[in-house]
Amino acid sequence: MTDGESGSAAATLPHVLIVEAPYYAEVAEGLRAGARRVLDAAGATHELVQVAGAFELPGAIRMAIRAMARAGGPRWDGFLALGCVVRGETDHYDHIAREAARGLMDLTVHFGVPVAFGVLTVHDEAQALARARDDETNKGAEAARALVAQIALARRWGL
Repeated sequence: MTDGESGSAAATLPHVLIVEAPYYAEVAEGLRAGARRVLDAAGATHELVQVAGAFELPGAIRMAIRAMARAGGPRWDGFLALGCVVRGETDHYDHIAREAARGLMDLTVHFGVPVAFGVLTVHDEAQALARARDDETNKGAEAARALVAQIALARRWGL
């Protein structure tokens, strides 16, 4: 195989931006590990950026989309949002969970880019940790599988 062929094959590999809210560090690490395992198995390359919390996830991805529009800007085939919102004593949880989900959905619908929702919305940290374990229930891995499928669909349709 020549260098040109190798570069061509590499160009077809998906490149993903993982945007992570590590507010609950142990949960975020588990979700990220599950996601990376799936992305690596799919041959995808990935980068990681971190934001303060789940509320900032849509804004960061929007900035990344804007950066891609610039000449010579970075290029990602899809975006994976990872984080966790734990219900507390106030209704803050409801606002953050709803707006993070809505913001991410708005991005994928408006811009037609693959965005996967790997944000846990749980009642307590124990539920979050159970969903971030290194097993078949890992929601980071589940979101990564969904993203890989969305990227394949976008490519099928020439997007």
